[in-house]
Amino acid sequence: MRIAVVIHLLGVIVWVGGMFFAHVCLRPVAAAQLAPPQRLPLLAAILGRFFTAVAVSVVAILGTGVLRLSELHGAPAPWHWHAMSGIGSAMIIIFLIIVFRYYPRLKVAVASQNWPQGGAAMDVIRKLVLVNLVLGFVTVIIARVGA
Repeated sequence: MRIAVVIHLLGVIVWVGGMFFAHVCLRPVAAAQLAPPQRLPLLAAILGRFFTAVAVSVVAILGTGVLRLSELHGAPAPWHWHAMSGIGSAMIIIFLIIVFRYYPRLKVAVASQNWPQGGAAMDVIRKLVLVNLVLGFVTVIIARVGA
């Protein structure tokens, strides 16, 4: 099922590539050039759009992963599939923590113009995104080494 592999890879590209862009390119420049009243609403809006894209990507990644496992017809999965599944599961949990715990705090802080609270929420989001970015890179390396 080559199409399943392509969909799986596209989901990974959106998620990991988006985290790289946001963490390494966008946020540092926004932090250097914009004060919190301009930066935090911008980042909150961008993250909202990004998190929607990631949610679609996660569904695609999970769906195609399950489809690929079903192709094995009960045979054991290769070691790297297990590793990718485990790391991917951790990444999904971290993503859900960001989306349901810290992103709402950021949105409330922005709506109430509480810039210190917004900055604190954004700092936690930034750190968790960095963890997921590293895990994403490790997963891509494992996928290639195991292939």
